[in-house]
Amino acid sequence: MENRYCIIMSGGVGSRFWPFSRTSCPKQFLDFFGMGRTLLQMTYDRIANIIPSQNIYIITNQEYASLTYKQLPEVPRNNILLESQRRNTAPCIAWAAYHIRKLNPEAVMLVAPCDHIIFREEEFARTINRGFDFVENNNRLLTIGIPPKRPETGYGYIQKGESLDNDICHVKTFVEKPDYDMARVLVESGEFLWNSGMFLWNTHTIIEALEKHLPDVAHLFEQASQQMLTANEKEAVDKAYEQCLAISIDFGIMEHASNSSVICADLGWSDLGTWSGLYDISPKTDKGNVTQRCKTMMYDSNNNLVAVKDDKLVVIDGLNDFLVAEADNVLLICPRENEKRIRQFVNDARVKFDGKYN
Repeated sequence: MENRYCIIMSGGVGSRFWPFSRTSCPKQFLDFFGMGRTLLQMTYDRIANIIPSQNIYIITNQEYASLTYKQLPEVPRNNILLESQRRNTAPCIAWAAYHIRKLNPEAVMLVAPCDHIIFREEEFARTINRGFDFVENNNRLLTIGIPPKRPETGYGYIQKGESLDNDICHVKTFVEKPDYDMARVLVESGEFLWNSGMFLWNTHTIIEALEKHLPDVAHLFEQASQQMLTANEKEAVDKAYEQCLAISIDFGIMEHASNSSVICADLGWSDLGTWSGLYDISPKTDKGNVTQRCKTMMYDSNNNLVAVKDDKLVVIDGLNDFLVAEADNVLLICPRENEKRIRQFVNDARVKFDGKYN
């Protein structure tokens, strides 16, 4: 157990959950379900049942340092790694890998986003322990694949190849977010899984992959790691972030590596990355309506998601398949099928109103 580590990625701005999620307080720091725990806290709780708490690291933007310290006071300050700039997932994983390998050359890592909902936590624990056992003894990059429940255009897909070890298979190919028709073909084939964005590997394996496929990124963070455990580390890491490109671990490593593998796990999983994701996992009325954090009276209205803070009463008549969300000084009303335009709305509001509503 002492060689098992986790890095929780918590640096995103969550713009697809606007207006609830703001630059000053992104979605991972919000309690969406009124349970008294935010998405970040729920992720930490889930992992702390599997991995020693001193081996859990949070990587987030330095802008969110105080929020992270406040919400996770049990995490040592040295275990909270602060990014100076947003550079997507490959650089943050590179930093974590070099950092952890310096502390423990025998380390194996779980990489977990902070915004997942997992209902089957016992199965999650079994899968993670099974994955750790595998990567401790194999030079493989392991991702967790989810059996698809429906054609979904918001997720990436993984095609299973030959079996490597019972429920663990070689990855034949990755498919980026497809359109609906392609997603339906993938699901009906029975060969594809949803890409959960969770990974396991030993530090030597991921660093070898970085050196091969993203050598510039690897070089920057290898140099920074030479300053590890000294006062100069943060300065060296900040310099690496300034110089490295922004790229995801999927595109930069997993899609190119010949040793990518996948374990299939039915975790009751949802990537709570969008309002649609919240709608999918929420209790619905017989008219398909979902209400979050408010009271509603709905007439001749179906399949709506209404999320309004401050316990307001929302009265709706004749509205179907809409998102109605209000938080602080922003009210958003748009067809649910146009949800992908929210990032455009955020960008337009930033330009037009000088960031007042972001």
